[in-house]
Amino acid sequence: MKLGAFSISLAVKDLTASLEFYTKLGFEPFGGDGQNYSMLRNGETVIGLFQGMFDQNILTFNPGWNQQAGELDSFYDIRELYAQLEKDGMPFAQTTVADSESGPASFVITDPDGNPILVDQHR
Repeated sequence: MKLGAFSISLAVKDLTASLEFYTKLGFEPFGGDGQNYSMLRNGETVIGLFQGMFDQNILTFNPGWNQQAGELDSFYDIRELYAQLEKDGMPFAQTTVADSESGPASFVITDPDGNPILVDQHR
């Protein structure tokens, strides 16, 4: 099962302060609205900073993207991933997968320690 590009989505209290901190570590902004969230990259490592959008940090996977947020020609559609996990008895905390037959969709699962895992397909 290939889940797509990996990043960590951090719930931050002050987006400006967090941007300053992570830029000092060599991360460079490449996306986001700069008001509520920003996406940053340092080599192959991607983090998202989200102010007021999440209660806790989230592991995030993006089917259809590579680590540079570039679109892949071939990938496992989120509906395939969802169907396999559902078949395996995985409980879902949240999902929009059934809302469409193609295109953007997402689901959230939670690991045994309560860590949310977001699988978020953008295309």
